[in-house]
Amino acid sequence: MAIIATLAGSAMRCLAPIAACVSVAAALAVASPEEGRSAGFLRVCADPDNMPFSNDKGEGFENKLAELIAEKLGDQLDYSWFTESTGYVPNTMGREACDLVMGYAQGTGLIEDTNPYYYTSYALIHRQDDQSLAGVERLSDPRLKGKKIGLFARTPPASILAMLGLAAKPFEVDADESASKAAQAMIAQIASGELDAGILWGPVGGYYAERSAVPLRLVPLVKENAGPRTIYGITMGVRPNEPQWKHTINKLLAENQAGIYAILEGYNVPVLDENGNLVAAAAAER
Repeated sequence: MAIIATLAGSAMRCLAPIAACVSVAAALAVASPEEGRSAGFLRVCADPDNMPFSNDKGEGFENKLAELIAEKLGDQLDYSWFTESTGYVPNTMGREACDLVMGYAQGTGLIEDTNPYYYTSYALIHRQDDQSLAGVERLSDPRLKGKKIGLFARTPPASILAMLGLAAKPFEVDADESASKAAQAMIAQIASGELDAGILWGPVGGYYAERSAVPLRLVPLVKENAGPRTIYGITMGVRPNEPQWKHTINKLLAENQAGIYAILEGYNVPVLDENGNLVAAAAAER
């Protein structure tokens, strides 16, 4: 569950708040590694209410990815549930450790991670019938001037919009609610016309835009040339100092890439290659 922000952990599951990052680093520093995972079991840390990533009913795409890996390993899948909206990132060391954390942003340095198993980005979402925004592919497009744009505070696109002086309506995630509810609220306001557009983390935007009663267009933000990056490689978090376990997971990811992409496409995730080119386009226009 990625450390890139807070809509999948509060806003996007990546770039978590500084305090959360520090607490994660501290937890990793003081924990003592165990000798390895329990034979016959794959323990995965996941959020019980954070669609489209995961829930306690096993309906999210990370649930399906965990099932795929457990099947290939011949293991029984065992979950440790935690709520990402608290900003807490699971500890992968010590007693009751996770074997895998399913969605970590590549290169955070806060946890050992695998090779990326997909790349994705933030996405701009607007009504398909809004011809004034047809063809907009980057936030610096002058056609966005004067538009009311929804976004989550403290995410990379928020910094870009501030640099460009664009009007934004910030969304926050309350500590006692799931981030998916806030994302659904933004999608509803785009569909109703209360917002001209919105910016969501790609997996979240693709999933909920596809479920809108009003046809929406989803544009991956892969052409930004100023401000923080908007494209991220997503990895799995693993325990440090277990190179063979990391090698095993990397091998499984490589051997099952087609199956992984098929799962992601089933949730309308805009999947990119490392250069930002679409591998599996979200069905934004229906």
